[in-house]
Amino acid sequence: MEKIRTRYAPSPTGRMHVGNLRTALYAYLIAKHEGGDFILRIEDTDQERYVEGAVDIIYRTLENTGLLHDEGPDKDGGAGPYVQSDRQKQGIYLQYAKQLVEKGEAYYCFCDKERLASLTQTVAGKEINVYDKHCLHLSKEEVEANLAAGKPYVIRQNNPTEGQTTFHDDIYGDITVDNAELDDMILIKSDGYPTYNFANVVDDHLMGITHVVRGNEYLSSSPKYNRLYDAFGWEVPEYVHCPLITDESHQKLSKRCGHSSYEDLIEQGFLSEAIVNFVALLGWSPEDNEEIFSLDELIRRFDYHHLSKSPAVFDYTKLKWMNGEYLKAMDFDRFYGMAEPYLKEAVKKDYDLKKIAAMVKTRIEIFPDIREHVDFFDTLPDYDVSMYTHKKMKTNAETSLAVLKDLLPRLEAQEAYANDALYVTLSAYVEEKGYKNGYVMWPVRTAVSGKQMTPGGATELMEVLGKEESLARIRKGIEMLEKA
Repeated sequence: MEKIRTRYAPSPTGRMHVGNLRTALYAYLIAKHEGGDFILRIEDTDQERYVEGAVDIIYRTLENTGLLHDEGPDKDGGAGPYVQSDRQKQGIYLQYAKQLVEKGEAYYCFCDKERLASLTQTVAGKEINVYDKHCLHLSKEEVEANLAAGKPYVIRQNNPTEGQTTFHDDIYGDITVDNAELDDMILIKSDGYPTYNFANVVDDHLMGITHVVRGNEYLSSSPKYNRLYDAFGWEVPEYVHCPLITDESHQKLSKRCGHSSYEDLIEQGFLSEAIVNFVALLGWSPEDNEEIFSLDELIRRFDYHHLSKSPAVFDYTKLKWMNGEYLKAMDFDRFYGMAEPYLKEAVKKDYDLKKIAAMVKTRIEIFPDIREHVDFFDTLPDYDVSMYTHKKMKTNAETSLAVLKDLLPRLEAQEAYANDALYVTLSAYVEEKGYKNGYVMWPVRTAVSGKQMTPGGATELMEVLGKEESLARIRKGIEMLEKA
């Protein structure tokens, strides 16, 4: 069996869209599952869309996600150059386009913009431009005269207008199209650059790519690619077209939704490994429906034959849940290193941030969640005494006032304001009075936090706040309850 070689061939046009990340991930997993090679190729032939710094984004994203390429612009494996503009400068594409011209599979086209505009027709309410093969009928002498005169030209593929073309996709099966629909697509543009459609066929062949992974929006172009492979007499690679990714309202995932790129998600506080795990499941699921996978586990388990044909929904809520699972399992020191900037932003007073981090670690889904969990440490928020009423704990304003007044002298006398020591004091009081735990802990926690949801229990919060602040907040609670 030949060695599997896949490629990720992005255009440097900005941030890496989630769909592009999934293409890269699937191409990587297909190769690595079989011990093959994963190649990075930069497709920069569309100079108008080129964005400065975008190549750096590609490298950085692949490195941060662990999708390390075996060959690429920075790792020559003998099939380079790996940047299409460099390949264009070497005349690779023009050389191969001329081979097709000699075979009658392509031809020079000298039509100007006005003539091309006149070929526009409306089909099913859509304006389309179908070239009429006008220049195919130029004599060899006419072509040579035009070239000698420096007349601008493109090179077009010569597709048949009758019959059908069938191609096979590993996910969608056999797909047949009428050749009348193919149009004579441009291979070499008037600026000398190849079109995406032509360059990727030539490059995939010359780089020995065995499996081509891309989005299913390219399904309709695949017959044209196949005709190019056949025209050259080259072996057609395996096609793996991935399903569309939609947002929660089943519209194509767009930049407007705010979380369409890898960088968007990182900025929103997601972990790289959680993003990779989530993206792997946008169109693929293992037979046992397990959901949490490291990259190594994905390499072992991934089988592209189980990709879905149906659109994959980008479920933001599920991604947040998954990220939370990664945070819970994370080594504390690494977690603290990533959480510290958020903690410092939300807590300005000199509290033990590591203790606060330990409390929030299992309660947040993304790092920005930290703010709402810890905003009470600096300043006790304004709260309503109705919060002291809790049916399950059997507490209300009256019982809470009694508990807090009862506990105040004990807490004033307490020297060690450590979680364990405080818990012993409160537990002793609970036992002495014959109360249930929550009957005492709820009013204390409400008084020291002013919140219904907190990252830690009453005594954990008091340890961080310290004696003076804890007592001041409990006295404030007593005062509020007495006025109620």
